Amino acid sequence: MKLKQQMKLKHWIAGLTAVTAAGLATASFAEVTADRLLAAGTEAEAGNWLMVHKTYDSNRFSPLNQINASNVGGMRLAFAVPISGLEPSGYGVGTMETTPLVDDGFMYVSDPWGTPYKIDVSSGTRGEVVWVCDTGLEKDPSAGTLLAHRGLALSGNNVITALNDGRVVACDAETGDVVWDQQVAKIAGEGFTGAPLVVGDKILVGQSYGDWATRGFLAALSADDGAELWRFYTVPEPGQPGSETWLCEEAGNPDCWKTGGGALWVTGSYDPESNTTIWGTGNPVPMFDPEFRPGDNLYTNSTIAIDVDSGELQWHFQYTPGDYLDYDEVGSHLLLDAEINGETRKTVAHFGRNGFFYTLDRTNGSYIHSSQYVTQLNWTDGIDPKTGKPLEYDPSSSLQTYAVGALRRGGEKVEHCPHIMGGVNFYPTAYNPVTGIAYGAGQEGCSEVGTREVAPEDVTAGSIFLGGTYAATSEMLGSITAVDVTTGENVAQHLTAYPNNSGVLVTPELVWTGDLDGTLAAYNGETMEPVWSINVGTSFRAPPMTYSVDGKQYVAIAGGSIANNTYGHPELENIQGANMIWVFAVD
Repeated sequence: MKLKQQMKLKHWIAGLTAVTAAGLATASFAEVTADRLLAAGTEAEAGNWLMVHKTYDSNRFSPLNQINASNVGGMRLAFAVPISGLEPSGYGVGTMETTPLVDDGFMYVSDPWGTPYKIDVSSGTRGEVVWVCDTGLEKDPSAGTLLAHRGLALSGNNVITALNDGRVVACDAETGDVVWDQQVAKIAGEGFTGAPLVVGDKILVGQSYGDWATRGFLAALSADDGAELWRFYTVPEPGQPGSETWLCEEAGNPDCWKTGGGALWVTGSYDPESNTTIWGTGNPVPMFDPEFRPGDNLYTNSTIAIDVDSGELQWHFQYTPGDYLDYDEVGSHLLLDAEINGETRKTVAHFGRNGFFYTLDRTNGSYIHSSQYVTQLNWTDGIDPKTGKPLEYDPSSSLQTYAVGALRRGGEKVEHCPHIMGGVNFYPTAYNPVTGIAYGAGQEGCSEVGTREVAPEDVTAGSIFLGGTYAATSEMLGSITAVDVTTGENVAQHLTAYPNNSGVLVTPELVWTGDLDGTLAAYNGETMEPVWSINVGTSFRAPPMTYSVDGKQYVAIAGGSIANNTYGHPELENIQGANMIWVFAVD
């Protein structure tokens, strides 16, 4: 680590130690106002975790350092809380992907169906369920819905959940009663899995089921009653800007844009200075048949910046135009200021599912630099240093051919690296603002994809629309990578036995993540060497978080079912579904 970074970290930790010694306690009960959310990264809110990514910049960095490199070996289970939501869906039992929220000693979590729970964690020795909010969701096992829920939002005195049936519901934080209930997604197949983002008097929600032959959108709702204020579609209709990149007439399928995908199923970021919210968008649909929807397919596989007041697009950057490898880019977008070539710039940093770490200018979306972070990558020969597009990209072509070859109807299958799941998929990444290091946990492996033609009249909204097949062609492993945001280069990497489906939390000295076999681990933030771990048996597909009560720090994570994907590891096949909230502390 650079000397300047070491000194900065030393002074940061010293200040936090003084705060902890004085007995850092959570704030007395107060509603979660817009001002509190803006201050979520300050000392006043250090013990709380008020939104899914901790702060609007999505950095998932907590300054709490009572648990650190010198004492993490003493971490023990403090308590655990079982959570319901094991009812089967069309894809089997769902997965726990929620990030617990904590405010003033109360934890708020959701199960795979999006049901909110309030848990009293103030004792530090047990979690007592205070209420379970009945959203009235019909848990239909025949619906064919991939069941997951990635968290809640706090707004005023309400707890907000966005549901897979397309409703957004507000529950009273004190009683658990439903305050309002709005049907936001109204077309068959549409729904929500991501945590809402509360900005001022608005609640932002992203339509999550693009792969089910729907059209992605970001909507803003009134925090008072859930009434819709504006909506931005990630697939433009004919005549709108970007529609010229959907060459539906060329395919003999003029309505291909209506089932075009571009879902938003990971909560975006927010830049208060520009009043802009920044989200990643999903792949075009069908994912493996570009001949069904020729063109670059804006605004899929992109970062989009939206004005929070108007809902208007401010800028976009598309990573893989005309994608046919399922490299959607819904994953976290880290907002940070970085010194680039001697100049401090406002940037967006993103671990691309396609295997590259990107840095963009936050003010206009222009490309700054990128570098490969996965160990195996063959789909492109590199990224154009001027445009940020793959070297093979041909803007004059309606069907792209990347380095691994074209995917065409009746043609050969394509073997590519990374696997269609990534790289870093949608699992949260993190950034340490003291050291200037970003962290991403993902997968290492390759896959093979092929096309399967589907006639337009046979496409049904609400049914998953692949347009082909895929299968792994190598053993699926995992990695956690540390990247210097100034240069974009890897500075450390730890390879893991299983693909990472958890994501990361970063504290001043440590990086935390869960694994598919039920192991929670902490790593040295500088070297990525493991320094502590425990196996509790419930597969982790949710990210860890940390909070404090009465001056004591805890680390919490949701564990749940392995679902339907063990990535070829037979030892994972018999892990049972058991939804739990695990909480750890140093004795």
